[in-house]
Amino acid sequence: MTLTKYRLEDFIHDMTELVESQPEQDKLFDKGSSYLERLINNPDGIPEDFRTPTGIGPRPNHGSYLLHHNPENGLLITTVVWGPGDHTGPHDHKTWGMIGVMGNTLTETRFQRKDDRSRDDYALLERDRVTNVRPGEVSLLIPDVDEIHQMDNLTDRPTPEIHVYGDDLRGLERCRFNLETGEIKSFMTTRYDNC
Repeated sequence: MTLTKYRLEDFIHDMTELVESQPEQDKLFDKGSSYLERLINNPDGIPEDFRTPTGIGPRPNHGSYLLHHNPENGLLITTVVWGPGDHTGPHDHKTWGMIGVMGNTLTETRFQRKDDRSRDDYALLERDRVTNVRPGEVSLLIPDVDEIHQMDNLTDRPTPEIHVYGDDLRGLERCRFNLETGEIKSFMTTRYDNC
C-alpha cells in the first residue's frame, strides 16, 4: 500500500475550503493547525528552493517566499527561513496567523500589552512566555489577544517555517514595539524574495 504524502497543493485546497466556510475562530485554528501540522511534517511537500536562505542581498542567510495568495478570501501562505542568528524584535500582525516549524528550532518570545492603548505611539509590553518551537509544532497568532512576538534563531543552522495568514501582509500596516522606550513604529511588508 502506497501512502500519499500531504503536499502544498493539498494544504492550499484544505485551507481554502476552511477559510471560505467562514468558521468561528476556534474551528479555524483547530482544523487549520491540524492541516499545517500535516504539511510541516512532510518538508518535501514544499520545494527545496523555498526552504533555504536566498544566499543574496542584504540578508543572504534569510528567505521569505510567497507560496499562495488568494485576494478574494485573504488566504496567504509563505515560507520564512531564519538564518543563524536572525532576530526580529516585537511586532504584531493585524490578522490571524499560524506558524509551523519544518526543521531545526526557533525561539519565540510572546508579549502582552499592559498599557490602556490610549496612545497610538506608545505601548507598555510585558514578556508573557518564551518557547522553543520545534519541527512539527505550530504557533497561533490571535489579533489583539496574543499576537505580539519576537523571533530568534539562536542556532547555527537555518530554520524554515510555513506562515499562514488571513490577509496579505504586503501593504498591511503593522507595528514594531521598542521594549526600552515603549515607542511604536508602523511598518509594512513590501515584498517577498521570489516576487
